[in-house]
Amino acid sequence: MEPFETAKQAARLLDEKKAERINVIKIDDISSLADYFVIATGISNIHVRALADQLEEHLKAQGAAPARIEGYRSNSWILLDYSSVVVHIFTQEGRDFYDLDRLWADGEKADWQGAGHV
Repeated sequence: MEPFETAKQAARLLDEKKAERINVIKIDDISSLADYFVIATGISNIHVRALADQLEEHLKAQGAAPARIEGYRSNSWILLDYSSVVVHIFTQEGRDFYDLDRLWADGEKADWQGAGHV
């Protein structure tokens, strides 16, 4: 699966499962970490874990397994690393604290609901 397609599928599943403030940021021109970051907010610690579990299961069924998962026991942030796409799922407090949207503001915001990039 192409990186943008993986990012779109992740964002759409998170949206279906009631994640909030979903952003897909294209970072391949400014970083070697990944091609895309997907950033989303869950409404509670339990919701964040459920989102991560459902996303992992959905993408595995599509043939994409994460290279690593971090923060699962954290109370504020779970990271799923799909190599070219890194998904960050936060509680509101965690998202405000780490503020990845601001840190990666030089990246290109991708239109995950449409066909291309903004």
